[in-house]
Amino acid sequence: MFVQNDYMQKTFSFEYEEYASIEDLQTEQRYLLEKAKEARQSAYAPYSHFLVGAAVLLESGTVIQGNNQENAAYPSGLCAERVAVFSAMAQFPNDTILRLAIVAGKDDNNANATAPCGACRQAILEYESKQKQPIEILFMGTTGKVLKLKSIRDLLPMAFDAAFL
Repeated sequence: MFVQNDYMQKTFSFEYEEYASIEDLQTEQRYLLEKAKEARQSAYAPYSHFLVGAAVLLESGTVIQGNNQENAAYPSGLCAERVAVFSAMAQFPNDTILRLAIVAGKDDNNANATAPCGACRQAILEYESKQKQPIEILFMGTTGKVLKLKSIRDLLPMAFDAAFL
């Protein structure tokens, strides 16, 4: 006997903005991406040679930078996004993260915009959930276009967060 279950097919989609260059952004957004670019220059990535810089803008106006830190005992390193977010929340636990800018890529190519990895998405989501306010995400490669998201939830569908605990 064959039993057909009722089901609904659904599609997940999200909106994002794409800018041809950093020059097309508002001044505050450009500044934060420049701070991420600056942080990228100090990244420690002797194994992958993939340098990542991040900058977090807090509601107080404070900017916290971070960059990726690799380790020979892979995966003991830490991504730039988590370095910046964790540093911001360790130093300013009662502040709100408004925006996160990320610049990533190898020096020998014109890298495209690179979104945060899964672990970083989950860590950013934790603070978005805690503060009950979205964190705008800007990311770009070493040159070229910039992508902007309204929330990390756009990159982490069906997210696991404190609401499930």
